[in-house]
Amino acid sequence: MLAPAYHVLPLAAIVRQRTLPIAGRVLARLNQRVNAADVVAEASFSREHTLINVARMLNISAHEADRFIKVKQGSEVAQGALLADAGGLLFARTVRAPRAGRVIAAGGGQILMEAGSARIELRAGLPGVVSRIIPERGVEIRAVGALAQGVWGNGRIDSGMMTSLIEKQDDVLNAERLDMSMRSLVILGGHVRDANTLRAAMDLTVRGLILSSLHSSLIQMARQMKYPILVLDGFGAMPMNSAVFKLLTTNAKREITVNAERFDRYEGVRPEVYIPLPVSTEPDEPQDFYYLAAGQTVRMRRPPYAGAIGIIESLRPGLSLLPSGLRAPAADVKIESGETAIVPLANLEIVG
Repeated sequence: MLAPAYHVLPLAAIVRQRTLPIAGRVLARLNQRVNAADVVAEASFSREHTLINVARMLNISAHEADRFIKVKQGSEVAQGALLADAGGLLFARTVRAPRAGRVIAAGGGQILMEAGSARIELRAGLPGVVSRIIPERGVEIRAVGALAQGVWGNGRIDSGMMTSLIEKQDDVLNAERLDMSMRSLVILGGHVRDANTLRAAMDLTVRGLILSSLHSSLIQMARQMKYPILVLDGFGAMPMNSAVFKLLTTNAKREITVNAERFDRYEGVRPEVYIPLPVSTEPDEPQDFYYLAAGQTVRMRRPPYAGAIGIIESLRPGLSLLPSGLRAPAADVKIESGETAIVPLANLEIVG
C-alpha cells in the first residue's frame, strides 16, 4: 500500500510548482534566481459583476434593444458612460453605466459588466532557481537544502534568521519569553495557548513563528496575523515530533524560509520550512509517496498517537480489529516511547 511522505530531510533537491488560480502574467524568467518573497506571477480579476437589462429599462423587446446598445465586449467604460440610446423626441431614452468597469458581454437585450478590479500576486515560496515557465500560470522552482513540513499554515511567506526557544519537545511558548532581541527573526517555539503570544510576536515584527502546536481557539486570530505561522504537529497541546525537533534545533541561527501556505493534500501542497544549504553535488529529489514496509520510520497522523514517530515492525495480513471496533488494514508500529501499537495504514505517513 502506498502512503504519503512526510518530509523531514537534512538535505534534498526540492522542486516546487507555483501557479496562479486564474490565467495571468508570469514575471519571472527562466533560470532566474528568486527569493521566497519575490513575486513571480500576477493576475487581475474583478470583484463584482453587474447585469444591466437594457430591454426592460427601455421598455422594448430584447431584439430591438440590441440595435441601441452602444458598447461591445471588452469596452472599458466610465461611470455614467452611455451604454444604450433609443433616442426620442420628447424624452431621452438612454441607459448609462452605474459605475466604471468593463463590458464582459452585450446582447440579448442585456449588458454584463465587471467592476472593482483586484490583483493576485504569486510569490516564489522558497529561494531557488526558476527551472520552468508555465505560460500564463506560474513557474517551477528548484532549490537544494533542508526541508521540514507541517500540518497547518496561515497563508503567509517570509524569510529570516531562525532562533530557537524550544528546549524540550513539549515546551510552551508564551509572551514572556519574547523580547526585543528577537525582532525581525523567525522564532522556533513549542505549544502556543494564549493570544498574547501571537500579539507579542506581532509587536516584535517577527519574520515567522514555527510552532509544535496551537490551541484551536487561536486559529482565526492566527489567520489574521501579518507574519507566517506554521504549525508542525497539530492543534491542542501536542509536543513537537522528534524528527523535526532534531532537524530544526540543529539548524538554529541559519537563514530559513517559512512558507506557511495552507495544507491541501489533493494538490500535494503543505506548509514547510526550507533551509538553503551549500552543496558540491546536488542530491536526489524526494518522493511524495512510498510503499509501506517493515523497518520504515513513520509518523502517526491522528489520535491517539497523533504526531508520534515510530518504526513499522510488521504489516498485518487482511483486516485487523482496532480499538474503535472497526476493521481495517493495519501495522504493528513501535513508538519511540517503547510501546507497540496497532495503527491503521491510513493513519501513517512515511518520514523521509
